Amino acid sequence: MADAQIGVIGGSGFYSFLDDVTEITVDTPYGAPSDSLFLGEIAGRQVAFLPRHGRGHHLPPHRINYRANLWALRSLGVRQVLGPCAVGGLRPEYGPGTLLIPDQLVDRTKTRAQTYFDGVPLPGGDTPNVVHLTFADPYCPVGRQAALAAARGRDWEPVDGGTLVVIEGPRFSTRAESRWHAAQGWSVVGMTGHPEAVLARELSLCYTSLTLVTDLDAGTETGDGVSHEEVLRVFSQNVGRLREVLFDAVAALPDNVDRNCLCADAHAGWDLGIELP
Repeated sequence: MADAQIGVIGGSGFYSFLDDVTEITVDTPYGAPSDSLFLGEIAGRQVAFLPRHGRGHHLPPHRINYRANLWALRSLGVRQVLGPCAVGGLRPEYGPGTLLIPDQLVDRTKTRAQTYFDGVPLPGGDTPNVVHLTFADPYCPVGRQAALAAARGRDWEPVDGGTLVVIEGPRFSTRAESRWHAAQGWSVVGMTGHPEAVLARELSLCYTSLTLVTDLDAGTETGDGVSHEEVLRVFSQNVGRLREVLFDAVAALPDNVDRNCLCADAHAGWDLGIELP
């Protein structure tokens, strides 16, 4: 099995131009991940790229096998994950093209498996214990600083901190929902940032979200509201810039053996009942 140090969960635009990309199929106790993993080198670091929605974007947010995705990355040696995603802005000042590095998360999903430690036996016979991990600060502080510095180095002033609220999808919010989200003081809304972050924490992975605003969400605009075509258009306009920031952040992350953050010790004191990859 090939080794990687860092994982990037995103689309093909993040790895398609790299030389010597190796495609790897990974099986997990939780089924198949969204797609093959693609290994390439950035700044001397081995990076595993995983298309979150699969090639061709055939998986809607609520059908992504998040548990398999994070398990597959860890099984390759990944200990730090960057998770870029498209979001809607909940404040007028967070218009299209804004890059926000959140420090908080609100879960409003409904149907997604969001833990490995549910006491359900795995196919191999092992049974994970019920484990309650601390999640007060859902994102890696070291990864956040690397992402912020990388964006500033590319003359893209990011928003430092904010709350990402994750909805079930695949539909967009109603105006009433969007206005309620904004009234809570939340910053951006998306469909894929959870349960990625909590599953990463359960696997003792560092996880950093980079949210690219593609639209002002329904409650902050008039007209017909946000469309899928609008999201894709704005994302495609910014994907090259976001890729540069991601690659600079990869170069700035510490070596896995030098991790010194809350993520690395997430399991301290717990008997997991299963052996992690």
